[in-house]
Amino acid sequence: MNTNKQFTEVKFGQQIVKVPQGGYYDRFRMNPNLDEVAQDPAAGNIDFFRKIPKKLVESRVGPVWAPNFYYRTANVQVLMLAPIQQLRKKLPAPLEVLEPFPGYGLVALTFFTYSVCDNDPYNEASVAIVVRKPNAHGPHVLELMNAIRKRHFYAHVLALPVDTEIARVRGVYGYQLPKWLTEINVDINSTEVKANLTDTTGKVDLSLVAPTPTLMQVPSESRINKATMLHMVDDVWHQTLVESNTLSFAQKLLPRKVKLVRHGGPLSQLLDELGASTILRLDVVKDAQVVLNLPRPLKTK
Repeated sequence: MNTNKQFTEVKFGQQIVKVPQGGYYDRFRMNPNLDEVAQDPAAGNIDFFRKIPKKLVESRVGPVWAPNFYYRTANVQVLMLAPIQQLRKKLPAPLEVLEPFPGYGLVALTFFTYSVCDNDPYNEASVAIVVRKPNAHGPHVLELMNAIRKRHFYAHVLALPVDTEIARVRGVYGYQLPKWLTEINVDINSTEVKANLTDTTGKVDLSLVAPTPTLMQVPSESRINKATMLHMVDDVWHQTLVESNTLSFAQKLLPRKVKLVRHGGPLSQLLDELGASTILRLDVVKDAQVVLNLPRPLKTK
């Protein structure tokens, strides 16, 4: 991480943004020399990324290098039950809530920390509704089982606050995602996970504390997880694929000791409006490598 706190101005589309001087964005402008990245002890082994060539592609903000690489990341997620009627109020057509239990769907609250990545270290929080795969048919419970087996879920993100301006600008102007700037803290160690974020006035919005389940270490590329975000870009439905090479993780079904406190900020209010209640699963990812692709138009029948 950059510790001298000196910043330099860069241009992203029509936006002028300050980024850490000498950081990854300043040095590489999203097109890193992987041999140089490999020399960064904080990045770890980056062979996974060498198989994914970056391309200069057209986007809504002009030519950009894609996909985006996150060399070292961690996250904590709670998957919650929510009444289907509440979820439908928040989900635009033609998206359909995945309903694995009669009358109930799933809401995912996730805190991410990206310690080494193409657009410099930052933290992020997400509230998303788990949705059906586009053009899916058949029983919802079978679709959920397939998603678990394939480790590929589809979601519609309702909120995605971040704690750096370059992350906000890239998300809003590059992807049209619901991002805003706020303070976010994420601490994941072998015994405890802690995460919180503030509202725009500096008061705590949401806080999460839980004991860390027993972590498993797995070989690189043995556990690839995928998530596809379905969202509107310039009034057209798009899908954005996120691929994760998980290296260290833990899961706990029906966890009892998760303390999730809603302090009344925008994310707290959103969870209340969704009716998110019982925590079905706690997922902790201590170490993962992530590839974020650019949005592409969604093909619907």
